[in-house]
Amino acid sequence: MTSTAQGAAARVLGISPGLVRATWSDDAGSLALSLALPVGIPSLNRVLRDPQLVAGFGGSVWDRAHAAKGAILAEVSRISGSQLSRVDIRVTGIRVQEGGRVR
Repeated sequence: MTSTAQGAAARVLGISPGLVRATWSDDAGSLALSLALPVGIPSLNRVLRDPQLVAGFGGSVWDRAHAAKGAILAEVSRISGSQLSRVDIRVTGIRVQEGGRVR
């Protein structure tokens, strides 16, 4: 289950699964998933040259983490067959991405 959650979060947020920490807890009989992970962003130099780049990356870090919760919950539930009550995401840092590659 943990590797499934790590893989789903990595796919949704475009980072390596090894960067994702996943923990589980009971939430009134359902599973609650807590994730701690870095988020990829474009370099500030690129954003200064092209402010629309932020939208191309999916919005602000907060917007992306908030939107990812539903996608991760749906994917983990579908793959595992488990009922998840919620997904919590704690952003632990950033990874500068140039053209989709983490550096």
